[in-house]
Amino acid sequence: MKRNLVIILLVCITALSCKTPEARKPVTVNSGSFINESVARNKALYQKETKVIADIIAAQPENNYQTSGNGFWYYFNTEVTNDSLPTPTFGDLVKFNYNVKHLNGNAIYTKAELKDQNYAMDQQELFSGLREGLKLMQAGEVATFIFPSQKAYGYYGDENKIGTNIPIICEVSVFSITQKE
Repeated sequence: MKRNLVIILLVCITALSCKTPEARKPVTVNSGSFINESVARNKALYQKETKVIADIIAAQPENNYQTSGNGFWYYFNTEVTNDSLPTPTFGDLVKFNYNVKHLNGNAIYTKAELKDQNYAMDQQELFSGLREGLKLMQAGEVATFIFPSQKAYGYYGDENKIGTNIPIICEVSVFSITQKE
C-alpha cells in the first residue's frame, strides 16, 4: 500500500510540475505616444522652417532657387555649363570650402574658420545636406544652400556654435574633383 501511495504521489507531483509557464504581464505599458508626439513635433518644426525658408526665397527673386529631391534649396552663384565635367560620386576626392550662416545672414562659421576641406565622397563624416549638395556641383562652381535643421546639424547641433534644430545657409565653393580610379 505504501508503495502504491508513493507512486501515486510521484505521478501527481510530476504531472503538476510539467505545467507550462505563464507569461508575466508587463509592469508598465508603452502606448507609443512618445513616438507619435515626436513625429507631430518634427512635422510642425519642418513646416515652420519651410515657411521661413519660403519667405527668404520669395525675398530674393534675383536668385534662381531650385528645390533638391533631398529636402533643401539651392542656387548657383557661379555655374559651370560644361557638361563634360563630372559631379562627384562615391569615393571621389572633393576639395571645397564653405561657410555657415543663420537664416538671417549672420555668420556662424566663416570660410577662413572652416578652411579648405578635402572630402572623400560618402566615406567621411559631413552633415547630410552638405554631402548631398556637393553631389550636385562641378569643379569651379559656387552654390548657396539653405538647409532645414534635419538636413543640417539636427537635434544635437554641432555642440559648439550651432544649437538644437537650427536651419542654416551655406555658401559652398568646389575647387576640384579627383575621380576615384
